[in-house]
Amino acid sequence: MTKQGTPPLTIDRLQPKIKKGLTVVITGNGKGKTTAALGMALRACGHGMRVCIIQFMKGDIYAGEWDGVKLLGDRAEIHSTGKGFCGIQGNPYPYREHRANAQDAIELAGEKLASGCFDMLVLDEINNALKLNLVDLEQVLAIVKQKPPQLHLILTGRDAHPEIIELADTVSEVVEIKHAYRKDIEPQPGVDY
Repeated sequence: MTKQGTPPLTIDRLQPKIKKGLTVVITGNGKGKTTAALGMALRACGHGMRVCIIQFMKGDIYAGEWDGVKLLGDRAEIHSTGKGFCGIQGNPYPYREHRANAQDAIELAGEKLASGCFDMLVLDEINNALKLNLVDLEQVLAIVKQKPPQLHLILTGRDAHPEIIELADTVSEVVEIKHAYRKDIEPQPGVDY
């Protein structure tokens, strides 16, 4: 609120001279890769942009972002196509099911990319899917290379492939310094999922 008679504070909205869709890779062993990508999605929605999020590995345990994204209305959509993290934490699904789901996610990503309906496409955990051979390097490279010039493409997950890193405009590595999990503290809603 402003004092009576005082004009409201104005905040400039900066506009780049040349608009360019960026390819951003968020990788590393630390916690916060998906969280960073979701923050970018929230920021994009604040600028009136439309966002699509496709989760390659998540889908077997509830994640708060599923309902959180719904609160953004028609500005954002999320697709959780996975069956959890392949081969860890007692995940019961066989490799072939994980691969089939990841292949469905690649197909969906191609459709969303080509639709022209989105300003940002987040491919959450695609780096993990590539490392585990659930998707092929050629498939991911094709998505990066076919990205429309104005679309922002965000790729998250550990172990980003060197060729993907080379093509990216921005690469951030999240490094674990300390994690509550290592102290046998269970994952906490709203922070970890």
